Amino acid sequence: MIKSMTGFGRCEVAEGDRKITVEMKSVNHRYLDVNIKMPKKLNFFEAAIRNELKNYIQRGKVDIFITYEDFTESNICVKYNKELAAEYMKYLQQMAEDFSLDNDVRVSSLSRYPEILSMEEQTIDEEELWQLLDKAIRGAAEGFVETRIKEGEHLREDLIAKLDGMLEHVEYITARSPEIIAEYKQRLEDKVKELLEDTQVDESRLLMEVTIFADKVCVDEELVRLRSHIETTRENLIQGGSIGRKLDFIAQEMNREANTILSKANDLEISNHAIELKTEIEKVREQIQNIE
Repeated sequence: MIKSMTGFGRCEVAEGDRKITVEMKSVNHRYLDVNIKMPKKLNFFEAAIRNELKNYIQRGKVDIFITYEDFTESNICVKYNKELAAEYMKYLQQMAEDFSLDNDVRVSSLSRYPEILSMEEQTIDEEELWQLLDKAIRGAAEGFVETRIKEGEHLREDLIAKLDGMLEHVEYITARSPEIIAEYKQRLEDKVKELLEDTQVDESRLLMEVTIFADKVCVDEELVRLRSHIETTRENLIQGGSIGRKLDFIAQEMNREANTILSKANDLEISNHAIELKTEIEKVREQIQNIE
C-alpha cells in the first residue's frame, strides 16, 4: 500500500479526572517535519512523542495539537510557611516595642502577608500521565494513517491510469518511427528521380543519406528507457511502501527522455504524441509529490 502525505487524525482519551485530546494534520514536504503545540507541563514528553510518531510517519509536514484538562479537585493544595510567619511576627513585635504601639496582629491579617499562605500544584505522576498521553497519540496517529492510506489508494489508481495513457503514446511513437524513415527514403528517392530524370539513381548514396537521417531521428534507446521507467513506476505503486522520493526521481528521468524524443522528432504525429507524453508526465510528477 502507498500513503498520501495529506492526512488528519484525532483522538480524545479521558481517564478519571484527566482528559487529553490530540489532533494531527499534514501536508506535503520533502522530509519529516513535525511541529507540536502543547501545554508547558507536557513539554517533558516531547522527545518521547517524536519517537512514537516515527512508527507511523516517514514524510510530510505534520502539525500536532495537544490539549490537557485536569479536573482533579485535590491537585492544588495550600502551603503554610511557618518560618516566614515567625519572621513577620518577630519584626512586628520589635516595631511595637520601638514605637510604643500595641501589637494587634490577628491571624486573619497575618495570613494575608506575602508568601505566608500560597497555592501549590501537587506533583504529577509522570508515568501515569505518559500512559494517558501515549494512548491519545497512538489513537490519533492510527486514524491519521488510515486517512493517508485511503487517499494513497486513490492516488495509486489515478497514477496507474496515467501510466497506461503514457504507454499508449510510447507504443504509437515506437510504431511510427520506422514509418517516417521509409517515408523519408521514398520522398528523397522521388525527388532525386525528378531532378535527374532518366539518370540512374545512386542507391549507395541514397542509402547513406537515409542512414544519416535515421540516426538523427532515432529514439529507440529513449523509448526503451521510457518504457522501463513506466513499468518500474507501476511495479513500485503495486508493491507500495515509502516510495515518494524514488518515484519523483524516476519521473524526472521520464521527463528527460520525453524531452529528447520531442527534440529529435521530425514528424508532426510523433511531435504531437511527445507533447501529450510530456503533459502526462508532468501530471504524474504532481501526483507523486503527494506520496509519502
